[in-house]
Amino acid sequence: MGIRGEVFSAKVSSGNRTYFFNVKENRQGDLFLNLVESKKHGDTDFERHSIVVYQEDLDSFAGELEKAVSFMRSRKE
Repeated sequence: MGIRGEVFSAKVSSGNRTYFFNVKENRQGDLFLNLVESKKHGDTDFERHSIVVYQEDLDSFAGELEKAVSFMRSRKE
């Protein structure tokens, strides 16, 4: 198990926002996805928002996320 239960981490930076995709493992060995948006405010402050997607919900979450992304891409001008 990694630091704070992290077994995988990736990030995407865009302007003053950074998105983190963290796969973590709890004490029972179950995996979950922790999605975090971090937005810089001023020189030293950050606003963070986080959601957790449990492994048993991942397929339905990913399917609906793909639908939303497809819709947004089709509306892009």
